[in-house]
Amino acid sequence: MQYVPVVSSTGKPLMPCHAARARQLVRQGRAVRRFNKGIFYIQLLDRAEGNVQPVAVGIDPGSKREGFTVMSEAHTYLNVQAEAVDWVGKKVEVRKTLRRGRRYRKTPYRKNRKNRKRGGIPPGTKARWQLKLRVLQWLAALYPISIVVVEDIAAVTKAGKHRWNKSFSPLEVGKAWFYGEVAKMAELWTFKGHQTAEMRQAMGLKKSKQKLSTEWEAHCVDSFVLANIVIGGPIEPDNKEMLILVPLQLHRRALHRANPQQGGARLPYGGTKSLGFKRGSWVKHPTWGVCYVGGTSKGRISLHSLATGKRLTQRAKPENCRFLCHASWRVSHA
Repeated sequence: MQYVPVVSSTGKPLMPCHAARARQLVRQGRAVRRFNKGIFYIQLLDRAEGNVQPVAVGIDPGSKREGFTVMSEAHTYLNVQAEAVDWVGKKVEVRKTLRRGRRYRKTPYRKNRKNRKRGGIPPGTKARWQLKLRVLQWLAALYPISIVVVEDIAAVTKAGKHRWNKSFSPLEVGKAWFYGEVAKMAELWTFKGHQTAEMRQAMGLKKSKQKLSTEWEAHCVDSFVLANIVIGGPIEPDNKEMLILVPLQLHRRALHRANPQQGGARLPYGGTKSLGFKRGSWVKHPTWGVCYVGGTSKGRISLHSLATGKRLTQRAKPENCRFLCHASWRVSHA
């Protein structure tokens, strides 16, 4: 990372500095090294305030991948490509099917509640927008963000008497909630997709057609363009390094597994705690280094790789793991 985030002695984000300057401040004893979920930054010990310049975050939403770019008029500080949370809706459907199945068996079950007006945002849609908000809050803790620029996605509407329109689209409801939360944090700008494409072509940048690739041109090119429209600066970014963010799919606690095991036993399933550690927590192990916590069995915990999610071991002792932070995602560099 060419430019390192800087926070004051009170934790207030200041303007990032060059990596060489950050090393100098640490050597002089004026700052200390810190990490926040994969991002290295420094905290000053002798300054509580400081002048900041406008910093914008461009957000390119997507159904599978999403792009985030943090930049000022002079520099591009960070690019993040995140995978979307796309499994919640399916989990809700499975839960509904299992609940209905229990009503035909001789087992305790919740009575059917008819004629309920649920309202609000569907769980699958809200989970998608909540991830964007969590990422934005994470970045706002490290950079003095004053402007957020989002590509305004719109639901496909149909003419006639169809109920599928802007009033009933969960996509429209979800983004309205997200815009309201963002407006509490910073100045909000939105642009339509065709405006982003026109500006990208005017800047001479090309977007990759490989939507699932980890190239900067796949999604971060649009998040860069969005931020550049408002904040200004050079039309070619000085930093194309990316942080790949993958949200963790945690299995919430269930009474038992859906399918019986050998002998007809239905074993307990899921949970959010592993011997005192919240699942997904980042820890440092003397053998496996920095990794995250998975499940537990027979008094030991599982550890997984931050880069790939692959399970490293199932027999880690909790006392050998030093807690680093809570997280709902894993990260790697591209």
